Amino acid sequence: MDTWMHEQRSTIILVCVGLYMLMCIGVGFWALRQTKTSKDFFMAGHRLGIFVTGVAVFSSTMSGFGFVGGPGLVYRMGVSSLWMVICTPISFCLSHYLLAKRLRLFAAVRGTISLPDAVASRYDNRASGFLSALAILLGVMGYLGTQILAMAHVLRSLLLDFEGLRFMSLEWCVAVSCAVLVFYCTTGGIIASVYTDLVQGFVMMIAAILVFFAAINAIDGGFYGMANTIVKHDPEAIGPWGTLGIFGCLSWFFVFTLGASGQPHVVTKMMMYKNLRDAKHLLPISVFGYAICALLWISIGLVMRALVIQGVHSPLANADEAAPQFLQHYAHPLLAGIVFAGLMAAIMSTADSFLNIGAAAIVHDIPRALRGRSLSNELAWARTATVVIAVAASFFALKAGKLVALLGAFGWGTFAAALVPAVAIGFNWKRATALAANVAIATSLIVNFSLELFGVRIPFGIDKGAAALLISLTLFFTLSLAAPPKPIARDIETAMDV
Repeated sequence: MDTWMHEQRSTIILVCVGLYMLMCIGVGFWALRQTKTSKDFFMAGHRLGIFVTGVAVFSSTMSGFGFVGGPGLVYRMGVSSLWMVICTPISFCLSHYLLAKRLRLFAAVRGTISLPDAVASRYDNRASGFLSALAILLGVMGYLGTQILAMAHVLRSLLLDFEGLRFMSLEWCVAVSCAVLVFYCTTGGIIASVYTDLVQGFVMMIAAILVFFAAINAIDGGFYGMANTIVKHDPEAIGPWGTLGIFGCLSWFFVFTLGASGQPHVVTKMMMYKNLRDAKHLLPISVFGYAICALLWISIGLVMRALVIQGVHSPLANADEAAPQFLQHYAHPLLAGIVFAGLMAAIMSTADSFLNIGAAAIVHDIPRALRGRSLSNELAWARTATVVIAVAASFFALKAGKLVALLGAFGWGTFAAALVPAVAIGFNWKRATALAANVAIATSLIVNFSLELFGVRIPFGIDKGAAALLISLTLFFTLSLAAPPKPIARDIETAMDV
């Protein structure tokens, strides 16, 4: 039986992925019937339970960034990217402490259906809502591009084993991935995303543990054998800072620890749960789920680097192939099929989150900021905007020519630098002013995109998003302290006092 399964490995994997995708399409159709208003499309009607919300938070953080990009970074840089993994549980604690209750209260007192809605309410300033919506829209291009590119890499890796499908280039796979995403996202909105997150979150936690042990058994000596092989080839790669160096790793630690509080696809889910008293239960679910899934990030990257060094596996043409190659060649076919299926679902549900907040920015937040009201027939326009954003992000992903994780790090840094001061700090600090929030957001966008567009490299491997976040924080605090405090609306002040 095992011999037959290994001979039919590629077919088994593709069937597992196909069945899981059919399930996701079924969820999309079910969610279509549940999505009757723009509030349902963007905020799931503020009626999610504890487990659905908690799992959705960590699933949105991991997604294609962690399952494809993470192992790719470990393969390329050694243990440098573990500083992203180490700080993420800390960032969950920080963002839950700062925002879990606050955002839900804002949604209750002002009926907000997006993060820019909440920002505009907090500062009583349309420009604040507009700039935060613009930051979200621009950041979505990088992070959504990450999901589409990750999905395309996985799809291409699967199709290469079938003679008649090898003509499918990465560009074709991006087009197919974009088409599937558009169908899934336009039907179900955020409801489809969070319920798919629930299923794939549990699947990936179990699969991550099994993959971890498969990675240990793939090489003689387990982790000791991996470390011994890598240290002989490149001692720096297995050191505490990897090949990136101390300043680069610490800049990642800085931007990923603080940055989670500015990730709109994560923090907006804190506006969706049903009861305020549930907030305290969200954190342990999110931290535990992420910690388990991170085993896949660490183990696959290290074992693939060791196998290539030993000559057991041929060098990878692209570091992002680390996870697909390991699953196809060294994991049991059924396990590989389950992980691939869960991975595709994770990518789809996270991409849905990005498309959702991007569509909200276009049809709800920016029109409200410019003319005082959102578009009429908001639900139909939201679905149209979803298609436009998906196509634009696909082109951006192909033109960027970056690894999945580096593209994701750019999106993360864009969100963090723009939104951490105005949201994570401003929603808890009454002295914060609208002017400080607006200047911080605008400056962070200018710095981030200027560094990226002109290819500026910061010395010592310091992350560009970390530099932009440091600048925006400095401006935010300086301008807020320089101006006299302004009165805050009574309901907003009450929500901030809770």
